[in-house]
Amino acid sequence: MKVLVTGCGGYIGTTLVPFLLRNGYNIRCLDMFFFGDDVISHFSSNENVEIIKGDIRTVDKSIMNGVDAVVDMASLSNDPSGELNPELTLSINYKGRARIAKMAKESGVNKYILMSSCSVYGFRDDIADEESEPNPLTTYAKANLLAEREILPLSSKNFHPTALRLSTVFGPSKRMRFDILVNGMTLNAYLEGKITVMRDGTQKRPLVHVFDVARAIHKALQTNDKISGEIINIGHENLNYRVIDVAKIVKKVTGGEITMYGDPDTRSYAVKFNKARELLGFEPLFNVEDGVKQIYHELLIGNLRQDPRWITVKWYKYLIENNPKVLEP
Repeated sequence: MKVLVTGCGGYIGTTLVPFLLRNGYNIRCLDMFFFGDDVISHFSSNENVEIIKGDIRTVDKSIMNGVDAVVDMASLSNDPSGELNPELTLSINYKGRARIAKMAKESGVNKYILMSSCSVYGFRDDIADEESEPNPLTTYAKANLLAEREILPLSSKNFHPTALRLSTVFGPSKRMRFDILVNGMTLNAYLEGKITVMRDGTQKRPLVHVFDVARAIHKALQTNDKISGEIINIGHENLNYRVIDVAKIVKKVTGGEITMYGDPDTRSYAVKFNKARELLGFEPLFNVEDGVKQIYHELLIGNLRQDPRWITVKWYKYLIENNPKVLEP
């Protein structure tokens, strides 16, 4: 199977591509490489990989030639980045990915997988499932929801789109991110001996390891038409955490002190994952403590280092300061 992976140079993409290669796939890799092309050095020379630098908003439809499936991850990848320029975020995360899905269908591609986010649930007291009314609180979350609503109705006898709503991801990656919950807490504990929690830490998040995300995508690629047009939450009920409890796990592994800052977070949600088990046969392999140990070990031995690129919003701001049009199509 030949798979087009957009955003292949991102946090998830740099784990997904080598995993798919190991499982016998051929990969066409599309990315703008805003975070450098060194992040794909572990697979760029593989004979089963084709690397294309391009933008999902403008790339020619020939990108679909010979492709059997698309895994569409290209996006501005978190809430703060999404608010830098909401119009730009919508142009990439919503309109750009809708464009890719429509080109895939017109080109005879069989399967399309949209990387969406459980952030569409926003704030709620109950436990959300795929039938729950979304409550997106940020441009990033709104763009994901708009993309789902435009892409999933494209489902047909010959075209099978699926949206995977990912929990908040954690774990080490070649294109590392230290601006997400578990990873950021672990870095702060390593650098400063402090684990910072947005006051009061009672807000809830579903979590999932980056390697488990790659496994879920692989299962979706292998699953038959029963997931066509479906939304599937990716994670596990045992990985629904209060932020303060994540901090306690980081403290257990790394030492350090928990400190509070700021105002209470307006985003808080827990999620159900029955459909992932029933439709994909998906169960995570890694828990939060596993991820903290992996990241802390990589920091200790120098395989992971603090790098300005690994704080997404700060890196985008740096790029824009040097070239105001860098994120434009």
